[in-house]
Amino acid sequence: IFTVTQDIVELPNGITSTRDLVFHTGAVAILVIRDGKMLLVRQYRKPLEMHFLEIPAGKLDSKEEVPLEAAKRELEEETNLVAEKWVKMMEMVSTPGFCDEKITLFQAKNVTIKEDAKPADEDEFVEILWMPLEEVMQKIQAGEIADAKTIIAAQYAWMHKGE
Repeated sequence: IFTVTQDIVELPNGITSTRDLVFHTGAVAILVIRDGKMLLVRQYRKPLEMHFLEIPAGKLDSKEEVPLEAAKRELEEETNLVAEKWVKMMEMVSTPGFCDEKITLFQAKNVTIKEDAKPADEDEFVEILWMPLEEVMQKIQAGEIADAKTIIAAQYAWMHKGE
């Protein structure tokens, strides 16, 4: 998934310092709005020892993988959904101070259930939820949704009236 290195850098004041750097293949995240409800998945995240409400997302298999193809794969694997239309919304970086991970955010439109969907990864256990956008925003305000990519996607949807 990633590589960790340690580099020596020269700071603007001429002093040298050590930096731990993480190089990541990249990731995708998918915003889905249907009938005023936002698609979320609830899953356990070991680093923080808790469950998170998030939009569907996943890592690129390699730096060469086309993000749109990864987004299609992840949406199908996590939710058994496929989309008729895809819109690239933005690229974002999550932690530029030490990691080069770029997350490409897509919006999937006109989703339908795929009966013969790809199986989920064997180590992935997710609960699928459709939540009214207003409730998503309330949960963000209450600190119940803390995932950054999900907050950005929800704010985008809120600004665009859930389109």
